[in-house]
Amino acid sequence: MKKEIIKHLTQDFESFTNKTENGVEFWFARDLQHLLGYTEWRNFVNVVSKAKTSCETSGHLIINHFVDVNKTIAMPKGATKEIPDLMLTRYACYLIAQNGDPKKEQIAFAQNYFAIQTRKLELIEQRIKDWERLKARQKLTISEKELSELIYERTGQDRDFGIIRSKGDQALFGFTTSQMKEKLSVPKNRPLADFLPTITIKAKDFAAEITIFNVKDKDIQTGQGITWEHVTNNKSVRQLLLDRGIKPEELPPEEDVKKLERRVKGADKRFVKSPDKLEEKNKEYN
Repeated sequence: MKKEIIKHLTQDFESFTNKTENGVEFWFARDLQHLLGYTEWRNFVNVVSKAKTSCETSGHLIINHFVDVNKTIAMPKGATKEIPDLMLTRYACYLIAQNGDPKKEQIAFAQNYFAIQTRKLELIEQRIKDWERLKARQKLTISEKELSELIYERTGQDRDFGIIRSKGDQALFGFTTSQMKEKLSVPKNRPLADFLPTITIKAKDFAAEITIFNVKDKDIQTGQGITWEHVTNNKSVRQLLLDRGIKPEELPPEEDVKKLERRVKGADKRFVKSPDKLEEKNKEYN
């Protein structure tokens, strides 16, 4: 997600922040609906309902985080109308975002924005950068698992996947997997992808996805055919990166994705364990 988009979304989300007399942050559901890109209230209510279930499952009282209120809106000719709304704590907003579609840019942003107590832009940017790297690594795992199963289905050999993936790495980096591990000081018993930057992880995933598609579409049955296909796709992806001034073998390694995952999940657990809640006297807000 680009820095400009993060800054714009941060400003949008902050502009709709409210505070109770005790200083507890909350958002109105009607505002959050539009911030998250939902055009229909009834569709958004379905997501809220799932979030309430998640709240209860986590051991928190729903009434402390989802508070029913009425909002008065202006109508034509000076008339007014009352519509149902909800006061939502940061935790409630977090759960709603977690139950939304992460492919939507606003949802992906919200999943990280509401998970951290501070709203400093640089911390939000880093959190989203970490989250995107974790998601890219998870996606690559899924693609490689599918490719591995497909190779075994076609060749009947478990070891073929490791050989084919290694040849793909050599086509992408210009170095074998072992050489890249040595170059980046990656432990021999750990996957290379766990230490790669997001752009390279996505490059490997893109090449794997093309291979999967073409093996199925062209009905490639042999290990040699699949190897040629995967090498060709990695070479094409490499050329695309080079054309944009990116040499994948020269990019520095990044933090071990396992450590990154523990850090992000640890921060989420601390937030989920004891979130701010709306007290009884706050519930008369309207």
